Parts: sequence; structure tokens; C-alpha cells
Amino acid sequence: MKSQLLGGLAALAVFAAVGGAVVAWLPSDAKTRSTAPSAVEGPAPPRDIGSPEPESSSEESGAPPGPSTTPLPHSGPGTFVVAPGGSERVGKGTPLRYRVEVEKGITLSPEDVAAQVERTLADPRGWTADGHSAFQRVSDGPTDFVVRLATPATVDEKCAEGGLDTGGTVNCSVNRDVMVNLRRWVLATEFYRKDVVGYRSLIINHEVGHFLGHGHVTCPGEGQPAPAMMQQIKGLLGCVPNVWPYDSDGRLVTGPSVP
Repeated sequence: MKSQLLGGLAALAVFAAVGGAVVAWLPSDAKTRSTAPSAVEGPAPPRDIGSPEPESSSEESGAPPGPSTTPLPHSGPGTFVVAPGGSERVGKGTPLRYRVEVEKGITLSPEDVAAQVERTLADPRGWTADGHSAFQRVSDGPTDFVVRLATPATVDEKCAEGGLDTGGTVNCSVNRDVMVNLRRWVLATEFYRKDVVGYRSLIINHEVGHFLGHGHVTCPGEGQPAPAMMQQIKGLLGCVPNVWPYDSDGRLVTGPSVP
């Protein structure tokens, strides 16, 4: 009886971590595409134009911390539903207009995904803290970039257009698309199992950071916050988890550049 109670409490904790939404996953309609090994850390340096973050090899060692043990769909139709509505401008200067889309067949609300993206980009610790970046979400008209939540196979296909190999496991920023891998959105990584929602903000901050022209950096020192532009999925290297580009005092959280 005690073990059943503890198991129930654990399940509730996981349920809360992913936003309290019950997700009915559709079955995969394709096998995992055979490309370069998914454990390889991103593309070779000459191709690192979108800077994907490969998944830790220990990611799959345990049961997924999501609300369902049903496998997440590996592929989808490659068509998208646009989140309706829009947001006010946040930040100073001319706003970058962006759209949020969710691949058809993923039973996550486009409105909910858009709300998470909006909160992330509007946070005072986000990229608007640089004093010149501004954002505004739209649902029609011209855009500067598009945030797309998609199945792993679709992310791979879109990222490959820019010469990137995301291996079915990670996100990328290529051309004007910020491609968010469904697995990362739902499962996060081993370093953020207790903060899945926070990890979603890290995804957006990292990939939008690439769109803004920021490259990878590494941990600045033992016990310091991990920069948002650090490939935290590889390991924190002594840093502590952090999802924001700037701290609460408006200082950039960064570290030594990574070639």
C-alpha cells in the first residue's frame, strides 16, 4: 500500500511538471531514419550553422517522465497548425515578428505552446534585456522567424535543409525556423527532469539566441549559472542549471566561446 501511494505521488509530480495536460499520443507511422549516430555531438564544425544540441546517451536509460508511457510519435505529416491570436510588443526597438506552429497530429494545444513561447520571450531575463531586441507574436502576415513544435522526423527534415543532422533527438535554428523537437518539449533532459517547463524556456532562449547571432559558450566556472547558449544537454560541467540569457540584475550570463 505504501509503495502504491508513493508511486501515485510521483506520477502526480510528473503530471504537474509537464503542465498538467493529458496528452493522447498518436502511434508512430515511420521507423527512425538511419542517419549519423544520434549520440554524436552535433554537426562537424564547418556545418555548425544552426547549432543543434545532441541528446545525452543516458537520456533513454529510464522510463520517460511524461504523463504517458505510450511512445511519442516519431513522425508526422510535416504540415502545421498556426497558434491563433498574437501578443503585444515586448522589448525596445522594432519588434521581430514571429509565428508559433504545432505539427498536425500532435495533441498539444497550439495556444498553450504559444503562451509558453510568449512568456519566455517576454521575461525580463530573456533576450530583451540586451536593450535592443524586441518581439511580437502574430498569426498572419510577414514574419521574421517561426517557432515550430514538431515530431523528430520533421525536425530532422527541416534542419537538414541547413546542413544539420539532428539525429531525431534535438532542436535547431536554421534559416528562419526555430525547430523544437517534441521529445525535448515533453521529456526535457536528465538535468531538467524536475523542471520540464523551465527546460522549454531554455529551448526557446537557446535557439532564438542562435537566430539573433549568438554562438555557443561553455561553463564560466564551478557553481555558476549555466549560460543559455551553453549546450547544457552535454553536461553542466560544474555549472548549475539556468535557462535565462541574463540574470535578474540584467547581466549577461555567458562563458568562454566554444569553437
